[in-house]
Amino acid sequence: MSDFTSNFWSIYVAGITLVSIVACILLLWFSGKAKAMTANDNTTGHVWDGDLREMNNPLPRWWVWLFVITIVFAFVYLAMYPGLGTFAGKLGWSQADQYKAEVEKGEREVAPLYSKFASMKPEDVARDPQAQAIGERLFMNNCSQCHGSDARGAKGIPNLTDADWLHGGAPEVIKETLVKGRMGNMPPMAAAVGTADDVKNVAHYVLSLSNSPNDSVRANLGKEKFAACAACHGMDGKGNPALGAPNLTDNIWLHGFGESAIVAMVNNGKINQMPAQADRLNDGQIGVLAAYVWGLSNNAKAK
Repeated sequence: MSDFTSNFWSIYVAGITLVSIVACILLLWFSGKAKAMTANDNTTGHVWDGDLREMNNPLPRWWVWLFVITIVFAFVYLAMYPGLGTFAGKLGWSQADQYKAEVEKGEREVAPLYSKFASMKPEDVARDPQAQAIGERLFMNNCSQCHGSDARGAKGIPNLTDADWLHGGAPEVIKETLVKGRMGNMPPMAAAVGTADDVKNVAHYVLSLSNSPNDSVRANLGKEKFAACAACHGMDGKGNPALGAPNLTDNIWLHGFGESAIVAMVNNGKINQMPAQADRLNDGQIGVLAAYVWGLSNNAKAK
């Protein structure tokens, strides 16, 4: 790892760059000074196709000057722009600064548009065709990698098109999720529940909460042990949006369905993270994106 934190590679690249330019200068100089053995007719003695002879003429002057200009340009460029390791160049230019400037320019150009959306209610933004188009692009570029292009999610990743929300589905809550991100933590609960058999009983009780296929005998035995889970999910199993604890009564299973999936969850726990988007999107973009996501699960109201 020391190779990536030292100046070795910076010096190495700078050295190779300078050596290459100097080598070009030496090549040009030796080409002009070197004398080839020629006959009296200024030929080298090499003959092709019977009568095609190689002459010992000097390099074309235009070519020589073009070569010189290229070398001079290389030195000027390296003096003005970054190219010699960590040397920033006299102009102080960098790709990062240029990118930042272009992003800021783009944001200034679209600021009036986002300002219009900011003055509207999220529900109205979700109905606006132009805002929907922008929101879709923002979603595809920033959210679809996890939630899918259709926003239906996958195992361990929430479906954004239904009415099931871990932290609440109001527009302001969705916006908070985008800004700050979310960290879901289901701790291993096997020790609190009891024996391995108790864990299975709790799994069947959880299945019974949503009227899913279950062993009623085990479910009855697991009801009392479910008290260890009630601190987050509630005694009725309806969850707690403040904690992001899922509703266990709606038959929506984020991490898998059935006894084995629930037993694994109780035994091993689970950590899920929704990364914050505040460092990637500005306030206007987050507002439009939040309204778009809200509209995905409220299509009937948003139209």
